[in-house]
Amino acid sequence: MLNGSVSNSTAGVIMFSRLKFPVVLLALVTGLGGFPGESGMSSVTYAQSGTKDAKDKGKPKSPRGKDTPAIPGVNEYSSKNFALRTDLPPDEARELLTRLETMLVLVSRYFGKPNTQIIEMNVVKQQTNWPPGSIDADAIQSIESGGGITLSVTSFQRNGSGQKQVVGAKSIVWAVADRGTPQHEAVHAYCHQTFGRTGPTWYSEGMAELGQYWKEKEDGVNIHDGVLQYLKSEDPKELTEIVAAGQRTGDSWQNYSWRWALCHLLAANPNYAPRFKPLGLALLNDQQTSFEAVYGPMAKEITFEYNFFLKHIDQGLRADLCSWDWKAKFQRLKGTGSAQAKIEAMRGWQPARVTVKSGDKLSFTATGEWASSKAGKKVTADGDEEGKGKLVGILFDDYVLSEPFELGANCEWEATGDGNLYLRCRDDWKSIADNSGAVTVKIKLAE
Repeated sequence: MLNGSVSNSTAGVIMFSRLKFPVVLLALVTGLGGFPGESGMSSVTYAQSGTKDAKDKGKPKSPRGKDTPAIPGVNEYSSKNFALRTDLPPDEARELLTRLETMLVLVSRYFGKPNTQIIEMNVVKQQTNWPPGSIDADAIQSIESGGGITLSVTSFQRNGSGQKQVVGAKSIVWAVADRGTPQHEAVHAYCHQTFGRTGPTWYSEGMAELGQYWKEKEDGVNIHDGVLQYLKSEDPKELTEIVAAGQRTGDSWQNYSWRWALCHLLAANPNYAPRFKPLGLALLNDQQTSFEAVYGPMAKEITFEYNFFLKHIDQGLRADLCSWDWKAKFQRLKGTGSAQAKIEAMRGWQPARVTVKSGDKLSFTATGEWASSKAGKKVTADGDEEGKGKLVGILFDDYVLSEPFELGANCEWEATGDGNLYLRCRDDWKSIADNSGAVTVKIKLAE
């Protein structure tokens, strides 16, 4: 979902035996409801074959089959991967096609599967522009509620072992012209036409939300402000609740928000991304696996980072730059021993590789300079006059963090608790992506 849209789905099964092996047609419907105060989107497919080059997308085309009459006031456009029927003004229709094509490039690149058939879109700006009977009956409710719906049919053929194999899939999207809802539904259509299914609800809707927000060369959080404010104001929903079986699509935009948050973290954080894509592909290919099976051994780590991500969530926050180093080794300093750590400005908490006990006194010496903004001047670990760029620390003990504390370029510090020491350059969490430079910190017992 985009711009606060949400979706719902139903499914039905039809059996027939026209082919050599028994074939099952699965009719899948996914839809979107509106974010409070926002209009929604919906989409449907219509008879269309062939593709048009993206450079021609600005010119109305005629993708209708011979039996599909023209609709007064509704124009048809096509691009490389989409056939669009809409009452949007021509310039808005062109802009929508550009957004859809850009999104599809990113989504298909992520899954490693190019789109192979036209995605048919019906986008409604004003329902009264569409004559009675011109909007699919299954889409009327979604359109009237300001949402979207994807109508899909999948054909399966049983192989010699009796296993079902996808032999064909087609989706039709209906969506209101609310910015973002068409992208959400188009992700559903791409997944269904490419894999024959969209996965369990948490994954299907989380990835549709993720896909509609994705932008080229933009890795930070970039979501609807209403969704952001909701996630910032609520206690995090338990991971087990987000991925629980038996959920239905279209339950609430709040649930869609949690699904997006989990999928964004898993896709962006380097601790979990290598497992997330194979998990997704397995789910889309109906293999026996689950979130718990893949991430169970990392339950404590992923829960900690999920909660940490939501605590600091804001537009622009980079989950990859805030990831924790779970492989770092820590030890207590003894005698004249010392430890050294390179701390980068463009990262979150980084291991100092020192463990402390309450009452330990440490001496810090930091050399080098860093900057807390792209245009900002470089400073030492003492930071600037506003405190940005100052070296700060935190203690991690059994997945619980202490309050942060100030350090600096040359200072002594007494531990008020136990734990592993982590350091970072102080800056707003949403702004660390434009930081630069690093300091080398030498740590030893204070005399």
